[in-house]
Amino acid sequence: MAKPLCFVLMPFGQKPATAGKMIDFDAVYRELIEQAIRAADLDPIRADEEMAGGIIHKPMFERLILCEYAVADLTTANANVFYELGLRHAVRPSSTILLFAKNTGQLPFDVAPLRSIPYDIGADGKPDNVAAIMPILTDRFQEARKQMTDSPVYQLVEGFPDIQRLKTDVFRDRVAYSEQIKKRLAEARRQGLAAVRAVEQELSQQASMGDTESGIVIDLFLSYRAVKGWQEMIDLVSRMSPPLAKTVMVQEQLGLALNRAGRGEEAEEVLVEVIAKRGPSSETYGILGRVYKDRWESAVQQGEPFRAKGLLKKAIDAYLKGFEADWRDAYPGINAVTLMELSEPPDTRREKLLPVVAYAVERRIAAGKPDYWDHATRLELAVLAKDESTAAQALEDAIANLREPWEAETTARNVQLIIDARKKRDELVGWEGEIEAALTRQGKR
Repeated sequence: MAKPLCFVLMPFGQKPATAGKMIDFDAVYRELIEQAIRAADLDPIRADEEMAGGIIHKPMFERLILCEYAVADLTTANANVFYELGLRHAVRPSSTILLFAKNTGQLPFDVAPLRSIPYDIGADGKPDNVAAIMPILTDRFQEARKQMTDSPVYQLVEGFPDIQRLKTDVFRDRVAYSEQIKKRLAEARRQGLAAVRAVEQELSQQASMGDTESGIVIDLFLSYRAVKGWQEMIDLVSRMSPPLAKTVMVQEQLGLALNRAGRGEEAEEVLVEVIAKRGPSSETYGILGRVYKDRWESAVQQGEPFRAKGLLKKAIDAYLKGFEADWRDAYPGINAVTLMELSEPPDTRREKLLPVVAYAVERRIAAGKPDYWDHATRLELAVLAKDESTAAQALEDAIANLREPWEAETTARNVQLIIDARKKRDELVGWEGEIEAALTRQGKR
């Protein structure tokens, strides 16, 4: 008797992951995926095994549509795999299993909430700890036999694929409502915390946060960040739909809010878990570095020199890992360099890192779409280099691109730390205080 077929969507050969690690996907297939499929009493078919006459499209479409089961490896965010997964989710409401390699870069926003199985990759690029992961994958195949809906299209769009004209009209109304709310939130951010709270109260009267359109919830979430509503951000996460609350972006910003609310240990737990589950990123490590940095400052103020020194090392290490995760993002790089400058004695690694950070930010600015953090990074680099004219120009550009007051506060705090360190060494050049004062004024707006 023929066994049910399971179509495998994944890259082929050896491919580099976002974090730089090479992955042997053929070994992942042979040693993990194929074995798990056969253990679930299914027959595996990989895309390259179904090419006919050099034309992949017809057999691929047939297998995506007709195979009773499918498994997709989302590692490296391969464009072909995502195209095929989208087609599968559109035509099959159930029996599609997802997996990805841990510590190889974060999943894109649109697929991050989906239920996925993480697996380990060894130093040789082959699957590691297979004995522990394969039973989980096999169990997921057995669970798929229950035909429970796993396609987000079928889960979220009522009555799909029979979308009638009336539902299209409702969709148009929702789009218009979404735009109206976003305009109101933009105005509320200018008015302050109470105004943003009023918008949330109005939204809550229409529907629960779990049922509100995700774009509106995220806009509300970030609006609270703009007005320093840290506790409101924390509370809002608990009211979001579970898939949205679990996304990397929401968890990162939750970590930021917890830290700003004085709950640094909880923030650390959230961010460390994001890294463990979704892999390293410049943003996650950048926020984690800030957590350690704040705890370092607290230890200094409390007169705990040994604890302070250990926390400073942890902050530098987190920022360095963030910069190494994505050399294009200079933000964690400049924080690492600044903290190295504050070390006693100054960390000599900063001399090698400074030109790398400078190059990264100059390339971003030259690309034509710099944001506040790019100009703020250039400003800090100029302060570190004691370059007054470049610092003045970068300050003007940073203020012109300021989006939220807390951004200027963050940069002012870094400049003040540099000033404090230079005072102890009798290295002040005099104009750093003017830079700090201008940023502080912007932070109080």
